[in-house]
Amino acid sequence: MTANAKPCIEHIILLKDCEGSMKKEQNFIEMPIHRVSENRTFEVDRDSLAVEEPLEIRLGFIENGKTTQKSISITMRTPGDDFDLAAGFLFTEGIVKSDAQINKIQHCGVPGKGSNLRNTVRVDLRSDVTIDFKRLERHFYTSSSCGVCGKTSIEALQTGARKLKTSDGNLFSPETIHRLPETLRNAQNVFDRTGGLHASGLFNAAGEMEGLREDVGRHNAVDKLIGSQFLAGKTPVADKLLMVSGRASFELVQKALMAGIPILAAVGAPSSLAVELARESGMTLLGFVRDNRFNIYTGAERIGSENSPAKRKIIR
Repeated sequence: MTANAKPCIEHIILLKDCEGSMKKEQNFIEMPIHRVSENRTFEVDRDSLAVEEPLEIRLGFIENGKTTQKSISITMRTPGDDFDLAAGFLFTEGIVKSDAQINKIQHCGVPGKGSNLRNTVRVDLRSDVTIDFKRLERHFYTSSSCGVCGKTSIEALQTGARKLKTSDGNLFSPETIHRLPETLRNAQNVFDRTGGLHASGLFNAAGEMEGLREDVGRHNAVDKLIGSQFLAGKTPVADKLLMVSGRASFELVQKALMAGIPILAAVGAPSSLAVELARESGMTLLGFVRDNRFNIYTGAERIGSENSPAKRKIIR
């Protein structure tokens, strides 16, 4: 492979064709239940549940002239877009900087009993890529509820995200932002069946959705979405808004910053550390984006308004 080769997309297409587990993942299952009504009657019925399965992410690299692999994360996720998830995780954690550093991504291990689902993904890096072994030694463990847990020091939270410029990104009008929660919700196909998945959506300034991912973990949904942009060579994403269906945590702000996304909007509330990081990094952070209202916690200059003193073009 040449030094400037970008093999990721080609490899992923090939592997999706040859790995049975990537052709059609089962992201929900049905099971019998008893529904209890207001008058305390029991009714036998069926319900759809979001599938939650562990995914181990391994890194393959050359060390001292030998091929080595190291397990770096276990995350509880909804099967589907596993390659995007693995790549997005490595990118937002600062382990890889460019899609050109990745040689191939593949499932490995044996399928689970009674299914084609494989719960291990290995990301093989090019032989000329240097690994930050100190970062790999920090033993990531990821759960669907809390994201990356148990990092061994506060320094482990730093991923090298760049500070955004005020000029990064288009100006979004309040009218456009008001429409985003409904657009995101209407695109959640699996949520319609299960009611149990988080979503992350990427929007342009006209309010058009350019990407969507769902997962039981809100951080996984973001990693999947950012990973898809990363593998397509579209990072940094300097002119879009990231909308998430839950709250805005420090980790989600950090992941958005790694992708160069200037605006993060959340249906729920932000945490204090999320607001602090967004302010320090020049990001626009919106919370409680629902019911035709929202709060601007940082970066109000990217949100247009009719009474704004600045003569700025607003894309509606």
